[in-house]
Amino acid sequence: MKVKTVYSTRDSVEGAVGDLRVQLRGFDAKVIIFFASSQFDTSIAGKMQQAFQDATVFGCTTAGELVSGKMLKGSIVAMAIGSEAVGDVRVAVLEDIRSGVCVRRAFKTFEEHFKVPVSQMSPEKYVGLVLIDGMSGMEEEVMSQIGAQTDLPFVGGSAGDDLHFKETYIYSGGKSYPNAAMLALFRMKCGFDVLKTQSFKVLDKRMIVTKADEARREVVEFDGRSAATAYAEALGVPVMDASKRFMHNPVGITIDDDPYVRSPQRFDGQSMVFYCNILEGTDVSLLESTDIIEDMKTALTKAKQTGPISGIINFHCILRTIELEQKGQTETYGKLFENIPTIGFSTYGEQYVSHINQTSTMLLIR
Repeated sequence: MKVKTVYSTRDSVEGAVGDLRVQLRGFDAKVIIFFASSQFDTSIAGKMQQAFQDATVFGCTTAGELVSGKMLKGSIVAMAIGSEAVGDVRVAVLEDIRSGVCVRRAFKTFEEHFKVPVSQMSPEKYVGLVLIDGMSGMEEEVMSQIGAQTDLPFVGGSAGDDLHFKETYIYSGGKSYPNAAMLALFRMKCGFDVLKTQSFKVLDKRMIVTKADEARREVVEFDGRSAATAYAEALGVPVMDASKRFMHNPVGITIDDDPYVRSPQRFDGQSMVFYCNILEGTDVSLLESTDIIEDMKTALTKAKQTGPISGIINFHCILRTIELEQKGQTETYGKLFENIPTIGFSTYGEQYVSHINQTSTMLLIR
């Protein structure tokens, strides 16, 4: 067996970790990836490493958890991956990222470990996962530096804290890290794919960011006019009503007709603050939401046509989770994955190529 997924809803660290250990008894795990509600204290990092001493263990806090067939809250979900799927893995933690990020140091450790220059690593054999403190505001910098170092695919999510918006944690090697990012590079023995899906269609309304405060993820002007006014006019609604449309009508950077979503967070006077950075000069399209359930079902069906899937790691935006909750569709969404070993979590942002929102970015293990 390449992959096994388990979960526990026990409310103590000792109880939940013990539950996972029992469920994984007899599985020879090379890697354990876990996502845990922030209701568990940070001792969970050490307890998980103690429980699975022979494995590389890492994870983060969440704003909700996903596991094969279910969407949960207040739980811990875990995926055990065996040596049949993973030949080798190396994890690097970047600490104190608000003071500066140096991804190059992480890539140097990868080169030393795998004894191959990153430039010579095959994107058909190597794939990366990235977990980032969801309160740091440093996702764009981390992803930009990864892109500057390599063309290898890296996919991941921003850690959550159950919508408290106070502090999130990355877990690795038995330790907990606030204000950190973690990069894990895998040399795979089996095939894999990255799947990005979002439930939006691109409307025929485009705007150019003519003034922005990039450090604050703030757009001051679209097309030389206040961002609030231009956004409201694109929607055809008064400015006072435009904020009600943020989830239904975000904007996106479109690449080959594929939108990379940038979700508005709030109006700040006449400016718009986003959950992702948008650079000055960027051409964005207005988006309109479609059906998450049907879009996800279609994406999975298409992915299965390429070949069998042994496991999925799903980084699923908290805004998608909120929309599913509002529509009473969380159970239906969870069941889409009931026949595939799956773990995931509701994130404070997703990573693939860049930092994005209202998206599911997934690593598919073949």
